[in-house]
Amino acid sequence: MTSNHDSPVARGGRERGNRQASAVGPASPLEKPGQWVLLSYRLPREPSGPRTAVWRKLRKLGVAQISDGLVALPAGPRTREQLEWLSEEVIDSGGTATIWLATPGNRAEEHQVAQTMAAARAAEYRALIAAAQAAGASQPQASVVRRLRNDLRAIQRRDYFPPTERDQAEAAVQALSLGTPPARANARNKRAAGAAP
Repeated sequence: MTSNHDSPVARGGRERGNRQASAVGPASPLEKPGQWVLLSYRLPREPSGPRTAVWRKLRKLGVAQISDGLVALPAGPRTREQLEWLSEEVIDSGGTATIWLATPGNRAEEHQVAQTMAAARAAEYRALIAAAQAAGASQPQASVVRRLRNDLRAIQRRDYFPPTERDQAEAAVQALSLGTPPARANARNKRAAGAAP
């Protein structure tokens, strides 16, 4: 069994130099799936407040929804601790919760979950890029730039399998911070990466 530190999934969340290949790219059939931490939970329907609070926190963590009441994150000390805190919150709210460490049956299943998580983050990055471009069309206020920087950091915290949109979002927010129109900065980054502007 591989340790959390050495699993392909854990490496994918930490390695930034080879993001796509190790995180979401095709997996070698010889690679073993990494370990994941799962939270199985159930909350009473009423009052709805605790259910909503847990749902928002799970969304903020960027979990993979495996099935109703079952979510997963790549295993690591930080992700395990976060789900353990949520487990306690569920129990304190009158629900039931269990934390599991699991390994997918094969790399293809793990790859599918990783792709789903990467696609969700890519959509968030695209929305952030659009917001930065809209702000760049006018003279952005410092509060807008600060909010977009905070939004970028929040997405990055739940980004375990960074898509290419991550670099574009970082460039758009950086360009906005420097007063360069984000659309021009993104076109320059695409040309530098060999893509058509």
